[in-house]
Amino acid sequence: MSTETLPVPATSGGPLAKVRRVAIVPAYNEERNIVRVLDELRALDPGLEVVVVSDGSTDRTPDVAAAAGAHVVRLPFNLGIGGAVQTGFRFAWEEGYELAVRLDGDGQHDASQLAAVASPVVAGEADICVGSRFIGDGAYRSTAARRVGIRILAAVVSVIARQRLTDTTSGFQALNRRGIALYAADLPRDYPEVEGMVMAIRHHLRVREAPVTMREREHGRSSIGTIASIYYMIKVLLAVFVDLFRRRVPMPEDT
Repeated sequence: MSTETLPVPATSGGPLAKVRRVAIVPAYNEERNIVRVLDELRALDPGLEVVVVSDGSTDRTPDVAAAAGAHVVRLPFNLGIGGAVQTGFRFAWEEGYELAVRLDGDGQHDASQLAAVASPVVAGEADICVGSRFIGDGAYRSTAARRVGIRILAAVVSVIARQRLTDTTSGFQALNRRGIALYAADLPRDYPEVEGMVMAIRHHLRVREAPVTMREREHGRSSIGTIASIYYMIKVLLAVFVDLFRRRVPMPEDT
């Protein structure tokens, strides 16, 4: 794993200016999307540092991201989304960031809504805030199988959390130092969002949701179709059941 660092603009005012902050952007072969993501982040908050975790990309994703001014962590081979995201949180933990926001590199997460997701964390009201497509005025569209799967997973995790959660598969997130520590220590490799949420609940982290809208990716195709959605739901439900009996993972601050 190698890291390239380019200068980052000085912090200016804005909704996130209270804390030292970083955006974690996992990306696999997203050279056609990544510049848009980085430009939106810079436009929102010039003082927000950005780390792009290139998950074994075989295209020019890491070079394009570095040229656009991001820190780049190059993974030598594809670890999967969980491995890439955990790498980003490990970077955030070791570099001492107080706030980490996570957006995917495909452009589906609208950076202009970042303040809505981060504000409850900055205000001390939550350890983790998740951008939900299913609250507020958002009109999210997907396949019927995927919508059903998302709702079933949300219902299961809501029971575990003893609070209503609507979008446990969302990767649009903001985390404080405690949340960063947890996800730096351990994060499931294949589909980390749902299991990561269960981990957070078991570690008594405060979880909230904020309404967001999400866009269709501009370039490339999603890897999750109808059959994959069904497989995903079954696999994650089994993993969540197993997670309930796992020992709690020691976080870096505990060691």
